Amino acid sequence: MINLIDVNKFYRTRRGPRQILKDVNLSIAPGDKLGILGRNGAGKSTLIRIISGAEQPTDGIVRRTMSASWPLAYTGGFQSALTGIDNLRFICRIYGVKAEDRIAFIQQFSDLGDYLYEPINTYSAGMRARLGFAVSMSIEFDCFLIDEVISVGDSRFHEKCRIELFEKRADRALVIVSHDANYIQEHCNRAAVLVKGELHNFDNTADAFHFYTHSLEPA
Repeated sequence: MINLIDVNKFYRTRRGPRQILKDVNLSIAPGDKLGILGRNGAGKSTLIRIISGAEQPTDGIVRRTMSASWPLAYTGGFQSALTGIDNLRFICRIYGVKAEDRIAFIQQFSDLGDYLYEPINTYSAGMRARLGFAVSMSIEFDCFLIDEVISVGDSRFHEKCRIELFEKRADRALVIVSHDANYIQEHCNRAAVLVKGELHNFDNTADAFHFYTHSLEPA
């Protein structure tokens, strides 16, 4: 399980503290498929970073009894001066797995060819995202976090991502942040809506989208 209990998140701004998340409560069980909806700037990416452990809440409790990935295709942890392969070795060392056992998969999945042996700072944004997704798939987690990133690459890469994530890892928990109603409905069994920092949980995606649609209407 991953449990968020009364989680708040503030950021400092020039005009004083700004609250992004307000008393958020959320439970993610093994095998759960959760979609998170919210307009731009609602705090969805902040929430998913807190779920992953990449960011800490200002206050509140986060309990994890299952492992969570970083947001898929997230490349903020890459060291730009290192090559793609060296970044893989670094990340594998952090997670206590053997990098050499994963190089063949990274080469096949990312389609980066010889660029794997070039510094990350020579990569385009798309190349970095493909490497980030490939590295994410090379390390196993109980819960995978997706933050609007499956659109990276061409249709062939999309299909590889779909097979790896939704077929080979169908038993894992997923948390998906997306504005695409069809995508959430296809892959999630329930959803939550983030409005003005408050998370509204629903037992099914239909009720969540009804609430989300009305939340977009002018007051």
